Amino acid sequence: MADKKEGYDLVIIGAGPGGYIAAIRAAQLGLKVACVEKDAVLGGTCLNIGCIPSKALLESSHKYAECRTGLKAHGIMVGETSFDLATMMGRKDEIVKTLTSGIDYLFKKNKIERFTGAAHILDGLKVRVTGEKELLLTARAILIATGSRAAGLPGVAIDGTHVVSSTEALAFAAVPKQLVVVGAGAVGLELGSIWHRLGAEVTVVEYLDRVLPTADRDMSKHALRIFKKQGLKFLLGAKITGIEQAGEGCRVNISGKEPLVAEKVLLAAGRTPCSQGFGFEELGGRIDKKGFIEVDSHWQTSLPGIYAIGDVIGGAMLAHKASEEGVACVEYMATGYGHVNYQAMPSIVYTHPEVASVGRTEDSLLEEAVPIKTGIFYFKGNGRALALGESDGLVKVIAHHDTDRILGVHIIGPQAGDLLAEAVVAMEYGASSEDLARAFHAHPTLSEALKEAALNVAKAAIHG
Repeated sequence: MADKKEGYDLVIIGAGPGGYIAAIRAAQLGLKVACVEKDAVLGGTCLNIGCIPSKALLESSHKYAECRTGLKAHGIMVGETSFDLATMMGRKDEIVKTLTSGIDYLFKKNKIERFTGAAHILDGLKVRVTGEKELLLTARAILIATGSRAAGLPGVAIDGTHVVSSTEALAFAAVPKQLVVVGAGAVGLELGSIWHRLGAEVTVVEYLDRVLPTADRDMSKHALRIFKKQGLKFLLGAKITGIEQAGEGCRVNISGKEPLVAEKVLLAAGRTPCSQGFGFEELGGRIDKKGFIEVDSHWQTSLPGIYAIGDVIGGAMLAHKASEEGVACVEYMATGYGHVNYQAMPSIVYTHPEVASVGRTEDSLLEEAVPIKTGIFYFKGNGRALALGESDGLVKVIAHHDTDRILGVHIIGPQAGDLLAEAVVAMEYGASSEDLARAFHAHPTLSEALKEAALNVAKAAIHG
């Protein structure tokens, strides 16, 4: 017999960046909140096996690469360099532990009840939790924040040893001699960069004809040039027909090309929603043909009182998108109003250099016959970038031809992700390129490149 726990205003299923932030915001708004998470630690994929551990390893591997090749130009002579992979992994794990324990603290601070176990939605806005003991939670509303998982390839199984997902690729015990990365999106390029810096021979295979297929074409073009210069290899427009074990490694068969042989193959060709197995579909909840839960503009599913946010509903699979949706959704529950401006949603690839974007790409606007004007500025004309020794890259500002309203900003270059924040705020408040161009930008800073690109929308860049 399940123990009954009643009287919750909201039960949230999933404690990733969508679920746990929604829980905290709901508690701040005075709701009595319970959060059910199947894993023993909070934070979901992002914190435990995604965003955070990958950034830790990106930083460690970049520092090693800098010691090997980047310091000589500064007059710093370093002898033979080496690294200890176990120490890198330990540092990564400590960072994750710090953040997960921080969420634990925030749950206690905000009086959020946490339950560990598998959730199953029952009729009448009830949630059965199967863990150490069975519980039955009753609420006025349920929020599904179950996220997504790595997608495989048809006919190719992830065995965790030879064919791996990002989870295993963040915890290799040794650097693979050869690594084939399937997918030239953010995950593939970030993880490929980590292991290439540490000594692996990395080949990235992409079905489409360019890297970062959803990015602005200028960003894709420059990214490919830079990554090739760094030593990554690419096969674009390549269709994988099968992956099979070959000795201690794998053979990757590619249509019309010679097969690739590698110690490990990383599948980074997208993610699939975790939308089944917890009762939603059994109750008649609508799921589309791709497996995403269907919601309206207030994140309400087809079942009254049940909401969904984040990767499980589709759109950009980004942690900060899930977080913003979580906040807006519970604000709507509590106040009747909640909004996310998807047109000002940033996206960042944490390679070196970083690739960051907000808003529309030039191609997408031209396809819709939107009249536009663009301004580009290269970091090689920026004093701070030259001082850093990181002058490869550019800033691109796209504005409406008639109104001058900013429609998109795209950056590849040093600290692009942080630089983008200014553009996000500008777009959130409907700024024009002239607004951005006329605002003070301290000298010498990387942010001057954004100002110059905005000036160049009117062909008025000072240093371009």
